[in-house]
Amino acid sequence: MKQNLFDQLEFIRSQTLEAMEGVTEELADRIPLGFRNTIRWQLGHIYTVTEFLAFLKLNLSMNLPEGFLERFPNGKSPLDDIDDSVPLPTLAELESLLKGQHERVREALTGRLNERAPTLTTSTGLDLNTPEEMIRYNLYHEGLHFGIITVYKKLLS
Repeated sequence: MKQNLFDQLEFIRSQTLEAMEGVTEELADRIPLGFRNTIRWQLGHIYTVTEFLAFLKLNLSMNLPEGFLERFPNGKSPLDDIDDSVPLPTLAELESLLKGQHERVREALTGRLNERAPTLTTSTGLDLNTPEEMIRYNLYHEGLHFGIITVYKKLLS
C-alpha cells in the first residue's frame, strides 16, 4: 500500500507535466479574466507546496530555488507587488524541478510515512500529522491545481 502512494504521486505529477504541453512562456504568464494567477504560478505553487508537505515537518532539506517563497505561496499572485529582482523561473526550469521532485519525495519518505510529525494545519483547517497524511493531501492539492491549469489553457487559447 505504501508503494502505491508514491505511485499515485508519480501518476498525478505525470498528468501535471502533460498539461504543460503546448504552454508557451507567453501563455504561461497570461491571467484569465476574473482570476488572479497564471499557469506559471500554478506550476510553481504545486512545486512549492509539495516541498513543504513532504519535507518541512520532518526537518528534511527542501529544494526551493531563489524566489519560490516570495512568488508561489498560498495567497500570492503575480498581480501582487513583487520585487522585480526576485527570479521568475522559466517553464523549462519548472518542468525540470517538477520531473525530479516525486522521486526525491519517494527516496526521503520511504519507510517514514507513519512517523509522527508536528501537526500541519492546511488553509482549509485540516490537521495533518504524518508524512502519509501530508502526501495524501498533496494528491488532492496537486489535482486541484492541475484542474485550474487545464481550465486556464482552454480560457486562454
